[in-house]
Amino acid sequence: MRAMRWLVLAVAIAHALQLPSRDHQGAVARFPVESIAVTGNSNYSREQILAVAGLKVGQIAGPKDFEAARDRLAATGAFEKIEFRFNPSADKKGYAVSFQVVEAGPLFPVRFEELGVPDAELEGHLKKIDPLFGQKIPATEAILARYAKALQELLASKGRKEQVVGKLMAEGAEPLAVVFRPATPPPVVAEVRFLNNQVLPTPALQRAISGVAVGTAYTEKGFRQLLETSIRPLYEAQGHVRVAFPQVRTEQARDVKGVMVTVTVDEGASYELGQVRVDGGPVPPQDLIRAADLKSGGLFNAEQVQAGVERIEKRLRREGYMRVKSGVERRISDERKTVDLAIHLEPGPQYRFGKLRLEGLDIHAEAAVRRLWGLKEGQPFNADYPDYFLERIREDDVFENLGKTRSAVQANDATLAVDVTLYFAERPARALPQP
Repeated sequence: MRAMRWLVLAVAIAHALQLPSRDHQGAVARFPVESIAVTGNSNYSREQILAVAGLKVGQIAGPKDFEAARDRLAATGAFEKIEFRFNPSADKKGYAVSFQVVEAGPLFPVRFEELGVPDAELEGHLKKIDPLFGQKIPATEAILARYAKALQELLASKGRKEQVVGKLMAEGAEPLAVVFRPATPPPVVAEVRFLNNQVLPTPALQRAISGVAVGTAYTEKGFRQLLETSIRPLYEAQGHVRVAFPQVRTEQARDVKGVMVTVTVDEGASYELGQVRVDGGPVPPQDLIRAADLKSGGLFNAEQVQAGVERIEKRLRREGYMRVKSGVERRISDERKTVDLAIHLEPGPQYRFGKLRLEGLDIHAEAAVRRLWGLKEGQPFNADYPDYFLERIREDDVFENLGKTRSAVQANDATLAVDVTLYFAERPARALPQP
């Protein structure tokens, strides 16, 4: 039926083109391709798609060639749907061909692990065999299998008989990615050793890394991420912001199944805290710098810096800036051995106090609490005030037999108002008279 449909269509087009519908051997005639249009594409360019399809303007082609081009595109695994049409061109001297595609998605970044070949060479090989390859690809079975086979063949050409697999994976805090790696499961980390460390003792380093690394599958990329998140902060708390791990090597562990990982540490010099600058805040910068309590000239301590930034944010939340965000930019001077800080603030809108609600009190106790409550409706909302107020209620013995208390705030982003609810778990026997 398909062959008959193409034959009827080709005869009709041949008539429109005023060309014979069959050649001298009786086959369906083939005509020049005058134009090729591609629609529906966003991830791949027209040139990439046509490179895979194998069609060019000026080429002599017929229905079977267009069908073969569609099949080549379908075989890539990069498309969910492919349709094509061919009609007489405007000058009626050949075909006007169009392809409409629906691309497969979503796309994921590509990573290579433990293949023993530089990433640039692996990427170059995949680009050479597939014009559609890019930094992000869909994770379809056809694509994963085809690329894994291509990488396996590349390794074989280098004398490495290694089965390669491609999987959609997430590692640590990183987003999902397509990872190509050996099919053999990676070894398990059994032990970690450190070399060249002097500032921090080996037991402290081993305690920090063992809890997150021992017992996990080893890949160098993944292990280096653990060094950055568990070991680097220890050094940066001592001013060693240039600490590096130039070599990570593995060997079979002696007494247990798994690998022993040996990390060479370059601790570098210690740095002092230089100038501290704050910008973007609605409060005078000098007030925020005082709130941060970061002293220039002392040993740089990344933990103290983070605590200082949190104090700035807390200061702004006391002014009603409930959605404040911050970022810290470091400027390291290797010559002066200092770290200057630029703290960038995005305060967001200022919220104001709305309504006070009380739960668990009788009318007399509620009246006493409302008299003591200090925030007025419409004032900038102090995020610390509800808990501070409850603590003062307790410390000042406002009630007898005061049970558990807690506060809850509800911020309305449309009205920029914050309502507060105070919960009293046990109703006080009575409110004590205030002096």
